[in-house]
Amino acid sequence: MASRGRGAIFRPPPRPHHDWLEVAPNASLAPAWLAAPEDANALAAGVWPASAQRDAEGVLSIGGVPATTLQESFGTPVYVLDEGEVRARARRILAAFRDAAALRGAHARVYYAGKAFLSTEIARWVTEEGLALDVCTGGELAVARAAGIEGSRIGFHGNTKSVGELEAALDAGVATVVLDSRIELERLAALADRRGIRQPVLIRVNSGVHAETHEFLATAHEDQKFGFALDEAAEVAARVRELPSLVLVGLHCHIGSQIFGADGFRESAARVVELHAELSAVDRLPILNLGGGFGIAYTSADDPDPIEQLAEAVVEAVAAQCDVRGIPIPNLAFEPGRWIVGPAGVTLYEVGTVKPVRVSDDATRLYVSVDGGMSDNPRHALYGAQYSARLASRTSQAEPALSRVVGRHCESGDIVVDAEYLPADVTPGDLLAVPATGAYCFSLASDYNYVPRPPVVAVREGHARVIVRRETIADLLARDAGVHHNEGDR
Repeated sequence: MASRGRGAIFRPPPRPHHDWLEVAPNASLAPAWLAAPEDANALAAGVWPASAQRDAEGVLSIGGVPATTLQESFGTPVYVLDEGEVRARARRILAAFRDAAALRGAHARVYYAGKAFLSTEIARWVTEEGLALDVCTGGELAVARAAGIEGSRIGFHGNTKSVGELEAALDAGVATVVLDSRIELERLAALADRRGIRQPVLIRVNSGVHAETHEFLATAHEDQKFGFALDEAAEVAARVRELPSLVLVGLHCHIGSQIFGADGFRESAARVVELHAELSAVDRLPILNLGGGFGIAYTSADDPDPIEQLAEAVVEAVAAQCDVRGIPIPNLAFEPGRWIVGPAGVTLYEVGTVKPVRVSDDATRLYVSVDGGMSDNPRHALYGAQYSARLASRTSQAEPALSRVVGRHCESGDIVVDAEYLPADVTPGDLLAVPATGAYCFSLASDYNYVPRPPVVAVREGHARVIVRRETIADLLARDAGVHHNEGDR
């Protein structure tokens, strides 16, 4: 359904009563991790921004701004991003890794992984809080530069950087380029040589450690597109050192995403430090970049380790491996994205239709259709990602009913929240909030079915402002070369 305009008033019909809807926990349909809540209005700790709260009428507010005000002002769907939460988490993760590294006589640099969600405002927030910025395309680099970020605070990733992208990186004076292939190595060396500069580079290696995550999110096993195998790295390093236009400053390894504990990092560190020691015996490497991938809670069943605990464990694992080999611990770099921005985001939708569906003789699921879907959050369709949801415009005394929040797209896989207990009286016109959508929702959004992408609205201390405007049908038609607005366009 189309979003309501600013100030429009909608009066929902009487709330339905489904006399055959099962409101008790449904063991045959509910996943094992999902427990029926005592209160379907309660906000699970750790899943929502710290500022999220309900007023006496049950209206959710984020950053001091009521969800109903956000709907009236900006329409739905709308990505809401708590600026204070982003900044606080950036400061917290930077302190965690710097403190852990300092205890072992090393320095840590934290890069915000722009692929999680990037805009000029986000780039400014994280750099103002002391972070550097990790980009992986020319487009992300352009956003960073448009935000005024100095090249010395930018690292450039990517498994197939074009000549144009590498030229842009060199022109910007990026701090490091992460080499991902032999072709790229030679390509970058030639470009840097023409400019008469020496470009610092890292070599991305695959440690062979498989993170405890979805197959598509695990990035350090051997059979995939990123980086070099460990047994190739010494030869690649030797070639880099032969080229006067490149300076080898370290290794890079990323084992995956949405990782809750430190075991994978420990094992990966053991393998990568062995290579680091071998290469440092020829010429010291000052940097070891262990990537990111630190997980967040999407549902009340998720329980990631505190970031301070993870930082201490990862740094200690590197230090221990260095001690065994009698070498100094290098300066460390990390690239969190999701951990910083994910929990700061909440997406607001308006409920369009509600449909109880009898799945079997003794099992019923409530389908709650909203005015967005896989075009603004494709993560369930891509990875089977789980999310939570709550009514945001009122409180309800109805019993919780097993529900599935679905979108408006022509796909049966158009699922936003696969399984959740919502009040059984959820009805058209209700405002629904889905937390932990700050990462990889806007970034992965599309115009599927020609549905314009939502705006991003930043909230902080009771104020709201658009940081990425809503896409319009006119925007979509403007790219269609077959549309002629007047004779002059022919």
